[in-house]
Amino acid sequence: KTMRTFCKKCKKHTEVKVSQAAKGKASLFAQGKRRYDEKQAGYGGQTKPVFHKKAKTTKKIVLRLECADKKCKAQSLRALKRTKHIEFQAKSKK
Repeated sequence: KTMRTFCKKCKKHTEVKVSQAAKGKASLFAQGKRRYDEKQAGYGGQTKPVFHKKAKTTKKIVLRLECADKKCKAQSLRALKRTKHIEFQAKSKK
């Protein structure tokens, strides 16, 4: 779906393609992951606390906005409020 909003690269309002942003694949080489894997290696079972007290039932929705200008194609992310479900609707012609 599309909407008109400000593009930082073009420095003006343009049509942007809107989609829901997905979480990226976790890197094996991030510092926290390397530290965790090193600590877990060998004998001794689970070494760090495993989180069980989950309170939230929803995640914040993040939109990926891609500029529709042929030369620009700049992408930006925009966070919305919490919701379980989001629907993109085409603008109705009146």
